[in-house]
Amino acid sequence: NYLQFFIFSAEEQEDPQINSPACKSAPQTSFSGYLHSKGLSADADVVICVVAEYGVCENLRKLEITGVSCRDVYAKRINPRVKSGRFMKILPDYEHMEYRDVYTCLLHRYRHILGLWQPDIGPYGGLLNVVVDGLFIIGWMYLPPHDPHVDDPMRFKPLFRIHLMERKSATVECMYGHKGPHNGHIQIVKKDEFSTKCNQTDHHRMSGGRQEEFRTWLREEWGRTLEDIFHEHMQELILMKFIYTSQYDNCLTYRRIYLPPSSPDDLIKPGLFKGTYGSHGLEIVMLSFHGRKAKGTKITGDPNIPAGQQTVEIDLAHPLQLPDVENLHDFSELSRIVLEVQEQVRREEQEQQQEEEDRSQQAASSPAAQPQAGEGAEGEETAAGAEQAAQDKAPASQPFVLPMGVISRNEDYPRSCRICFYGTGLIAGHGFTSPERTPGVFVLFDDDRFGFIWLELKSFSLYSRIKVSFQNAEAPSREAFDEMLKNIQSLAT
Repeated sequence: NYLQFFIFSAEEQEDPQINSPACKSAPQTSFSGYLHSKGLSADADVVICVVAEYGVCENLRKLEITGVSCRDVYAKRINPRVKSGRFMKILPDYEHMEYRDVYTCLLHRYRHILGLWQPDIGPYGGLLNVVVDGLFIIGWMYLPPHDPHVDDPMRFKPLFRIHLMERKSATVECMYGHKGPHNGHIQIVKKDEFSTKCNQTDHHRMSGGRQEEFRTWLREEWGRTLEDIFHEHMQELILMKFIYTSQYDNCLTYRRIYLPPSSPDDLIKPGLFKGTYGSHGLEIVMLSFHGRKAKGTKITGDPNIPAGQQTVEIDLAHPLQLPDVENLHDFSELSRIVLEVQEQVRREEQEQQQEEEDRSQQAASSPAAQPQAGEGAEGEETAAGAEQAAQDKAPASQPFVLPMGVISRNEDYPRSCRICFYGTGLIAGHGFTSPERTPGVFVLFDDDRFGFIWLELKSFSLYSRIKVSFQNAEAPSREAFDEMLKNIQSLAT
C-alpha cells in the first residue's frame, strides 16, 4: 500500500505532522487518489516504486508541500552523482531524461540482479554486490584486504555497469581491465542466476603482455611483488590463481546468495567475515547459526577447500574450559582437552543414533503411538541451555594465548577471549582430495572477531567481521537461506 509506506517511511517518522493521530487514522485509500486530492500527477506512483525498491530516501511529503514535481524529486537524488563525472563518461542529455524511462528501461528491467552474488570461478568464488548508484546499476566485486591485515576494510572494484545511453534502451558496459568501460552484455539466465559477457576482451590486455598483467594483478591482489614472497609454495598458489581466474575475461555466471538470518539467541550476530588461511591468504566466510550448531561457509575459496564448502562447524552444546595461560602454552594440554570432548561427542552421537533406532522400531510395532510434544526440539533446547550455562559460568573475559608451535599468519590477535567451543574444521589435499573434518577450537574474542585453532594442522585462523551494509541481501525465509547454502555446497562438490 503506497500510502502506508508514504506515511511510515523512516525519515518521515520524525515529522510530527505525519505522526499525528489524525494522519495515522486516515483511511487507506489508493495513492493515486491521495495524489489527486493533493493536485499531483498519478505518475508519482513510479517515484514511490523507486523509493520502495531502491532506497531513495527523500522526504516526499515535505517536497510535495513546497511544490516540487515528481520528476524533480528523482532528479534531485540522482543528478549530483552524475555531474561529478565519477564514472569517466557523462551521460548525454541526462537533464532531459524522463524518470519513467529510467525506471522502466533500467531499474525495473534489471531489478532482479540487485543484491549479493557468488561468481562461478572454479574453487575461488567471490562476492559481487549489485547496487543502484545514481543513474547507474553497478556490479562491485568485493575483495578482502591484503594478507594478513584481517582487520583492514574490504577493497572493491567495478566489474560492470548499466545505464541509459539512449532514452529507450539500457547500455551494458564491462569495467574489467585498465582501459575504461567498453561493450558488454548481461543475460538473466533464470531466477537467482545471471551471466555477464565482455564483447571487447582486447580492452583487458596490457601493452607489456602477460607479464605486465601479472605484475599489475599481483599488486592489486596481494599488495606486493613476487620477489617479496619468499615462500615457494605460496608463489605457486598465486601464479595458479592468476592463470585460472584471468582466463574468464569477466565472462561469468553469478548465483544469488543471502545474508544469514539472525535470532536473539545467537552467540553473536551472524554475517560475513574475512579470515586468514595460511598461504592462500585472506578468504571470505559466512557465519550462520543452526540450532545447536554454527557453520562457517566459504564464499571465496582455494584449490584445497573450494568456495561453497563448510570450512568450520562449531558445536554450541560443548563449550571448552581452557587451562590458565601458563598451561595454555603447552599444545599437548590443549590437545588433550579437545580430544576428550571429541570422544564425548562421539559417544553422544552413538547414543542418539541408538535411541532413534529404538524409537523407529517401537513406532513400527505400535503405529498408533505418537511422539511426545516438543520431543524434536529437545536437542536444540539442551544446546541452548548448555551454551547459556557456559556463558554464565565463564568470566566476561579470560586471558588467551596461542600454544607453542601453533602457526598464525597474524600475530596481532586478541590476547583475551569470551568463550570457547569444540568444533571441527574441513581439511583436504589439492583439488579437494581426501576431505575430512578434524577437531579444533572455536575462540570467540568479541562481537566482531573470532578464531579457530586447527589441531591437526597446528594452525590458527583469525576472522574479522565485514562491516559493509549490503542492501537487497536478506533471505526471504530461513528455508530459502538453508536451500541456498545447500545449493552452493553441492556446486562446490
